[in-house]
Amino acid sequence: MNNTYYQECLFYLHNYSTNLAIISFYMRHSCLREALLHLLNKDSPPEVFIEGIFQPSYKSGKLHTLENLLESIDPTLESWGTYLIAACQHLQKKNYYHILYELQQFMKDQVRAAMTCIRFFSHKAKSYTELGERLSWLLKAKDHLKIYLQETSRSSGRKKNTFFRKKMTAADVSRHMNTLQLQMEVTRFLHRCESAGTSQITTLPLPTLFGNNHMKMDVACKVMLGGKNVEDGFGIAFRVLQDFQLDAAATYCRAAQQLVEKEKYSEIRQLLKCVSESGMAAKSDGDTILLNCLEAFKRIPPQELEGLIQLW
Repeated sequence: MNNTYYQECLFYLHNYSTNLAIISFYMRHSCLREALLHLLNKDSPPEVFIEGIFQPSYKSGKLHTLENLLESIDPTLESWGTYLIAACQHLQKKNYYHILYELQQFMKDQVRAAMTCIRFFSHKAKSYTELGERLSWLLKAKDHLKIYLQETSRSSGRKKNTFFRKKMTAADVSRHMNTLQLQMEVTRFLHRCESAGTSQITTLPLPTLFGNNHMKMDVACKVMLGGKNVEDGFGIAFRVLQDFQLDAAATYCRAAQQLVEKEKYSEIRQLLKCVSESGMAAKSDGDTILLNCLEAFKRIPPQELEGLIQLW
């Protein structure tokens, strides 16, 4: 465009138009730096950044160019914090999680990047076989949390983390890393069980350790029942119950009831044995399991029932 005409347009825009119109004008003429500087100088609201700069950038495949410029103008990204948070929220609303993950990595927002990885792992999975193929996302999530711990330990006593990055205590990060590790073990176990044909999970959404306590109990139950026998998965299930301080007795009862439904009485004996040998069971736990079996199902053969009672 003719420079005089360009300046004339800018004059009218600056005097008679909105910041969004000025920024859009800059963007149309590939003047991204000018658009960003105008945004900062006028302290424009996040909506102007989203509509005028961010959307046109990622829609035209120029997100990296935008990121590079943001960093060159302010290497700390502090000036852009409010805009970056708004951009993340915008992408989340749009369900553009791959772009979101890319942006979170640029922002060095390790905790939120880890959360996005967990979503990639679990979202709309229909089987543990499918989850087994997505395990790399949990490894990436762990890596993000490790980096976060390293960065926070390095910066302790110095400048605090920037406001736009999600913060978490070291204890919480460690807890989440343990959950990731345990979910990996659960996934490998149930993936193996599905492949062997001993387990088939039909409930959706697929239960994982990233859900509420009810879902975690469901995971423990499925692990107990998924292997060749109860003992096969009891160790992992027991750790799930312990780590999340779940209602163990209620979970054992759910497992026992499903075993009664399938008339797997020897497995109930094994469950009682595992519970007893766990060292964490109260005497009443076995009684509760047996009573629940009786209440829910009146059709346990007398000899099987007698065997169960004698075992406990």
